[in-house]
Amino acid sequence: MFQQQLRSRLETTTEVRGDLPETLTRLRAKLGQKAKQEPKFRFYSLYGHLTRDDVLEAAWRQVKRNGGAAGIDGMTIDSVEDREGGVKAFLEEVKASLVMRTYRASPVKRVYIPKSDGRMRPLGIPTVKDRLVQAALLLIIEPIYETDFQDCSHGFRPGRSAHDAIEEIRVCMHSGKRQVYDGDLQSYFDSIPHDKLMKSVEVRIVDSRVLKLIRMWLTAPVWEPGKPMQGTRGGTPQGGVISPLLANIYLNWFDKLFYQASGPGTWAKAELIRYSDDFVILVRYLTPKIVRWVENLLEGRLGLKINREKTRVIDLEEPKSKVRFLGYEFRWSKTLKDPKKKYCQHHASDKAVKKAMEKIRQLTSTTRGNAEVKVIVKQLNRFLRGWGQYFCKGVPSTAFAKINWYTERRMRNFLERRSQRGYKQHLRDGGWYAHFRKLELMVLTKAAFV
Repeated sequence: MFQQQLRSRLETTTEVRGDLPETLTRLRAKLGQKAKQEPKFRFYSLYGHLTRDDVLEAAWRQVKRNGGAAGIDGMTIDSVEDREGGVKAFLEEVKASLVMRTYRASPVKRVYIPKSDGRMRPLGIPTVKDRLVQAALLLIIEPIYETDFQDCSHGFRPGRSAHDAIEEIRVCMHSGKRQVYDGDLQSYFDSIPHDKLMKSVEVRIVDSRVLKLIRMWLTAPVWEPGKPMQGTRGGTPQGGVISPLLANIYLNWFDKLFYQASGPGTWAKAELIRYSDDFVILVRYLTPKIVRWVENLLEGRLGLKINREKTRVIDLEEPKSKVRFLGYEFRWSKTLKDPKKKYCQHHASDKAVKKAMEKIRQLTSTTRGNAEVKVIVKQLNRFLRGWGQYFCKGVPSTAFAKINWYTERRMRNFLERRSQRGYKQHLRDGGWYAHFRKLELMVLTKAAFV
């Protein structure tokens, strides 16, 4: 079982955050060990750790690394570093507000980002101060909840990745589980019931000061230009540092109940693979009983809403059937060498390729005609390297070929537009291919990511 192979990673989740001071690493290890040894223990004294210098400094490094726009107060990472006293003075101010219990969460600035279907996704941007305190609390409580999370959960967890979920789907399909419930929760981050979420948090934490901080962040009013301040009755804002952990804490009930005696993970031998609010269930025979169990739990007990338009039931044994998950497309396909044999063919979906082409088009736009060629190549390579690293699993050759062709075409057009007399440098280098190699423009190949 692939889940059993992953279970050992829970042992070391306190060590995978990176660049943490040794004192903080030891603290996280102790908290995680305590939570693991006593599954019913409720932590009652955590707030004091937030005021530790090593915690706040580590939290600042993570906030700076993640970047992000300014919140409602207009303060940015750069402005904190440029102010009098710099980061040190800022951390001392935040520490004092936590010690004196005068810290209050600021309203969240709401912006909208485009989704792949043309609609707009709301994104909440907390202030830098709030992001710092959220990051500090995340460092403290994350190892506690990590011991409770199930192996089927992969999103926003240390030591876990989308590639783990993708590999688990492949293993399940090869084990005969090729009937799929492809689920999608509608506006999950905006619809989590606050009362039920807080009860989920309180299963492990009873420190009233920590619980008060979380309630402040959940109920912080939302502000967007041109509109009055709005209160919040549910959800945890996308964009908040601690929001992914809270979202996982709430859906952990779904994960746990799925594999209990009364759940389909036991009586139907079904497998749940979840990444944040996206999930798939793979089973040999997907019966109406399984569907009813899942939908009754999510919409009844947990108070969420399933997006019926995006949720599908799929039989991968049927010709041309496929499942799209985490940007990948999965099929049960015949092998080229022996048509009698089949395997899980997975690669970047058409939508993922289209989104990549749109990004490449933006990087080589006519509006960037004054940019240096080496800057354009550097930015393209950075994007291509990240995209290729993610989509290198399975059979990436076709997707890679499309991206390579489109990148070189866009780059060729970009260079030719820059010169009124016509671009000739590629002729001296022996053609476009040789010229792009001289410019060190990246070519996606699977071998590059092995």
